[in-house]
Amino acid sequence: MAAIELRDVRKVYPGGVEAVKGVSLDIADGEFLVLVGPSGCGKSTLLRMVAGLETISAGMASIGGRVVNTLEPADRDIAMVFQNYALYPHMSVRQNLQYGLKNRKMEKAEIARRVAEAAEILQIAPFLDRKPRQLSGGQRQRVAMGRAIVREPSAFLFDEPLSNLDAKLRVQMRGEIRRLQRTLGTTSLYVTHDQLEAMTLADRLVVLNGGLVEQVGTPMELYERPASVFVASFIGSPSMNLIGIGSGAIEGLTGLGTMPGVPAGRPFTLGVRPEHLDVTEGESTAGEVTLLLTVTNVEVVGAESFVYGRLGGTGPDVAVRVSGYSRLEPGVTLRARARPGALHAFDASTGRRLT
Repeated sequence: MAAIELRDVRKVYPGGVEAVKGVSLDIADGEFLVLVGPSGCGKSTLLRMVAGLETISAGMASIGGRVVNTLEPADRDIAMVFQNYALYPHMSVRQNLQYGLKNRKMEKAEIARRVAEAAEILQIAPFLDRKPRQLSGGQRQRVAMGRAIVREPSAFLFDEPLSNLDAKLRVQMRGEIRRLQRTLGTTSLYVTHDQLEAMTLADRLVVLNGGLVEQVGTPMELYERPASVFVASFIGSPSMNLIGIGSGAIEGLTGLGTMPGVPAGRPFTLGVRPEHLDVTEGESTAGEVTLLLTVTNVEVVGAESFVYGRLGGTGPDVAVRVSGYSRLEPGVTLRARARPGALHAFDASTGRRLT
């Protein structure tokens, strides 16, 4: 096991395209760190620079206290799990697991021990003599992880390993990856564009945007106190409701008053999550922030429903989470009350958090 350190790491492609614009991170020994962000934000490029599959244009990367900028991937003591499994189709599962160890001229007894241990951990022992084509997607991904485990590396690198699986299998494999990492205690760097996957796996999250770090913290830190409008809109499903507040009154919004940390008269963006809005009857009371919405759509997802409406009938769309099956119809007027302490304020020009 080993800590990973990145200092002002940059990646510039020919033509001056800067994919990563100076990222500094400290990944503790045994930590599970997840890089998350939209397509093109630089997360996979950053992972590939740590792996040695992309050259580092500037800055420094170290693994276990050893600078690895110029080292070949095979010399970095890492193991990588890809989204396309990258298994040899003509080899059996056992041979796929053994291949890298044989290339390192490891003793046969040690190879057999490592393969047996990995097969037991991942529950793939019954499939050791099958070819990859005879396995399901989830089984192939277990084999890909097994090939990483047998190397007993200092760090695991995961490049969107679940993106090719169906929704049900992704949920199952998320649990297996987290259990595996906790069992082995190996430092792990994981890339995904799926914020739910990131929230459920990470010890800490790194949200990337345009090659820069927007925020680093535990999943709940990012959820409860997003540092910017970008993080607020990316973390959470549905995302945080965002309403532009100027100097005048906002149609359909009452009781806002003065937001702590926001100078009077300063434009800002008001944020409130769908689950922090409660449907209420009657007029609002003093000190309550309420939103009057004209319902446009209702999504029933089983144990809860998401009601969408336009603020004041013509304003921005606002989502409200409702417990159970909602029978509200489009066109109905809905009054929602914000829970105390659930409001966020962001600078109107920079998008950074004010409160």
